[in-house]
This record gives sequence, structure tokens and C-alpha cells, in this order.
Amino acid sequence: MKARSKLNIFLKITGLDARGYHLLNSRFILLDEPYDELYFSDEKQKAGFEILSDFNCEDNIIQKAYDLLCLKGFKNELEEFFRQKSLVLIKNIPLGAGLGGSSTDGAAFLRLINEELNLKLDANTLIQWGKTLGSDVAFFLSGYASANVSGCGEVVEGFDDALPCLELFSPEFFCKTGAVYAEFDAQISQRGFDFETNAKAATFYAKLRSEELLNFKNSDLNDLFAPCARLYPKMQEFLARGFFLSGSGSSVFRRGS
Repeated sequence: MKARSKLNIFLKITGLDARGYHLLNSRFILLDEPYDELYFSDEKQKAGFEILSDFNCEDNIIQKAYDLLCLKGFKNELEEFFRQKSLVLIKNIPLGAGLGGSSTDGAAFLRLINEELNLKLDANTLIQWGKTLGSDVAFFLSGYASANVSGCGEVVEGFDDALPCLELFSPEFFCKTGAVYAEFDAQISQRGFDFETNAKAATFYAKLRSEELLNFKNSDLNDLFAPCARLYPKMQEFLARGFFLSGSGSSVFRRGS
């Protein structure tokens, strides 16, 4: 099964919830490439559930998805299945790239195991459970090619979009999401930040198609681009050259030819 990546065409921070988590409004679009691949194999290297991959899979979102299904009443079915099977993960989506690589793997595993074991979980149930695993999982389970995403990523509304031709670049280093958000917080602590005005801008952006959004200034579309560039100097060149940032980085994009 393909676990496809995503881009954030815009990303606006609109406030903080009671836990201190950042609230956002964003346009997500689903990409054809890059994508990870997940499939089941008869190869076993250890007893029980295991993930075979060149990627370090310790304590990752797929394991959390497995544990969640066990808690939801499918422990016996899963244990029986993985006595003879393993999960193979081929990791193609770069780490720390703002492309949703972890979340899409978790979503793909839920879909794959639901189909393989005929668990008969409907799409809405998978989405509700997926929300507990990661902020982008709900989008990847939604089936939308384009959506306006809000809250902490759990509110997903499909959007009738005109998807532009894009060129994607993923620098060979990764940006730590937590560090970028911390840099954003440091900025607003020092200078203040008008969340209300930002929320109004996000409402306006959410009405526009993605091809129209790319007419705006890159740092205006993504509130995390400036803090990302301060934290990672290599990103300053992309900011200056008019590239757009996906998520908290490091992947950037521009109009294709």
C-alpha cells in the first residue's frame, strides 16, 4: 500500500488551546510522490508484531497504531495474524521534511490491517481513532486530495481545489518540528502576535484555490517559514528566493513548468 505525502500550501497559527498546543488553519494537498510503501511479508525475525525496515522503527506511529487496535478489542486477531506475518516498511519520504511521513504511515497501516483482517471499521471510525495518533493522520484517512485543516489537525474539511503543478525540493537535512514551533513562540513572546488578525487572514486564504494562494508572499502564507529560517540558516536562501515552505520544513516548493 502506498502511504502518500502531503504539502501545506498555507499554514497560519491562530492561537493556543487550553493545553498550550498551537491551533492552526492550513491547506493540505495530497502528493503522488514521494510515498512510503507498506505490505505484509512471510519473513519473520522475531515473535509477535514486527516492522522490517531500514528505517529505525522503535516507538514509531505504526507501533502506536497497532497498540491502539489492541486496546479497541482486536488484540487476538492481530496477535494471531502476526504469528506468521511481519510488516515491511519502505521509507521514501524524507524525515523532518514537513511532508507528513510519520502520519501517513500510521494511516496506511490502519487501512491496510482493516482490509487484510476484514475488521469492518468504517472510514469515520478510522478517522476518529487516527486523531489520537498524530496531528495529520485524520487528513490521510479522509480520502481528500485537498482539504482545509484546522484545530490541531483534527478538523478536516474537503476543498474543491485546482491543484497547481509544483516542483518539490527536500534538502538533505531535517527540521525539528518542536524546535521550529519553539522559535515561533520565542518570537511572539518578544514581539507579541495578533492571533485575531492571523485568524482572519486564514479564513480568507481558506476560500482560495491553491493556485491562487501561490500569488501571495511566501512568509505570509506560512507563519513557520521565518522562524525556520532563523533556526536553520540553510533555509534562508529558499526564503529569499521565493520558495514556499511545507509544514515546519525542511521541504520547499514552487510553481512547476
